[in-house]
Amino acid sequence: MTEQTRDRVGVIETRGIEPIPDSERHGKPIGLFWMWFGANMGVLGITLGAALITFQGLNVAQAILVAVIGSVGSFLLVGLLSIAGKRGGAPGLTLSRAVFGVRGNWAPTLVAWLGFVGWETVMCTTAAFALLALLDLAGVAASVPLTVVCVLVTVVLAAVIGLFGHATIMWVQKWLTWVFGGLTVVVVVFLAVTVDWAAAFDQTGGPMSSVVAGVGFIAAGTGLGWLAAGADYARYLPRQVQSRRIVGSTVFGAAVPLVALVTMGALMAVGDADLASSNDPVAAVGNALPSWMLVPYLLTAVFGLIAGADLSMYSSGLNLITGGIKVKRTTAVAVDALLITVGGLYITVIADDFYGPFTTFLTLLAVPLTAWAAVFLVDLAGRHHYDEPGLMNTSGPGPYWYRGGVRWTALIAWAAAIVLGLLFTHTQSGDTVWFAGPLSDTWVGQNSLGWFVSGLSAALLFLVLRRIAGEESVFRAPAVVTQTADTEAITSEPVVNP
Repeated sequence: MTEQTRDRVGVIETRGIEPIPDSERHGKPIGLFWMWFGANMGVLGITLGAALITFQGLNVAQAILVAVIGSVGSFLLVGLLSIAGKRGGAPGLTLSRAVFGVRGNWAPTLVAWLGFVGWETVMCTTAAFALLALLDLAGVAASVPLTVVCVLVTVVLAAVIGLFGHATIMWVQKWLTWVFGGLTVVVVVFLAVTVDWAAAFDQTGGPMSSVVAGVGFIAAGTGLGWLAAGADYARYLPRQVQSRRIVGSTVFGAAVPLVALVTMGALMAVGDADLASSNDPVAAVGNALPSWMLVPYLLTAVFGLIAGADLSMYSSGLNLITGGIKVKRTTAVAVDALLITVGGLYITVIADDFYGPFTTFLTLLAVPLTAWAAVFLVDLAGRHHYDEPGLMNTSGPGPYWYRGGVRWTALIAWAAAIVLGLLFTHTQSGDTVWFAGPLSDTWVGQNSLGWFVSGLSAALLFLVLRRIAGEESVFRAPAVVTQTADTEAITSEPVVNP
């Protein structure tokens, strides 16, 4: 971490969604490794792994394969989208204005914001469960008022880190990774001792269709939920940083803890089929530990989940501003905190089913987010420059005004792809069907590939519509990033963008 970064730690970030000037760019891609590692070491990974055994019918070997493909594949998309943050210096959904138009971008921004708020609610709620369990060990009996306090504490902790902004988040994530990542390793080792290894490797495997469905489930529960956030944390990196290092740091930082935790969840589910469907996944995992391990485990669960929630709060605050809400970034984070508190109290005090709503949320959210990412990546493949004043011009005319503020080729492709994806989408918990599209009983639907249909169709439709419309823009700038054999250099050549 550079000295320039340290100077900003503990100081509230004053920048909102405006592009970061080169003079304020700093850091190295390794920071992304620590950030994504810390964000993915939460106990929810164990719950996802247990679901592969209990609900998908996989054996342990298949679950490990699915964990690798699902987490690496989904965070590969996050890494590729992060490249846009380095090129444009702005948050992902702000850069999306160049793709959808400054007004057409409102719809993807709303979907991404709802996704972030949902993830924050799930993570803060699960952290509150862990805090309640920790207090129970101290002899404090659970009650509704105490539950309310625990939810408030976890939300406030995540919100405070999110309020300080980028530099503080990167610093906190690094130390959370070192301290609680180490504790996570200790917990995983002790959980491994409780596993019935003979039974685990004596299981009959599920059909290939279940493996395919499992990959989609893990992707939806891991990287696909973070698609809109990648650029938010790469925007402070210098332009000359290699794109492949950004992608590599993102993928490995997230995949290492995820594969370990999902695998452990699968192993534990062999002996405890109820783990995946528990309304309190933190307590369910804790029941498998010796009593003296509960305190470090619960502390790890609390701070591991907060490490993910603070990232999501930061990004959702930026999205709220991108959507046109004229407030400071700190105010946007506070609004999110209020909404998360309400949602967290509903889950902890009123709702009696954690897994059903959680998996439904993941499955349905994956469809529009994957479609957005596909359209964005098609545009990014031919774009090395963003008109920075144009990104902030929401009143027109400007380079991203298109027709009435909407780039119809992108918006129509995105919307049509969502419809196509939902046709094949099916989500179910036990005997309860939460959502079933009219084509969900086909091979594609039964294998939970609605999100894949959405992403593929979005990319193809955008390519076709763009060609039909004859869209072509030429951006000339005094400094444009181009790829060389060893690094990315700055030239003055014009860049043609589809």
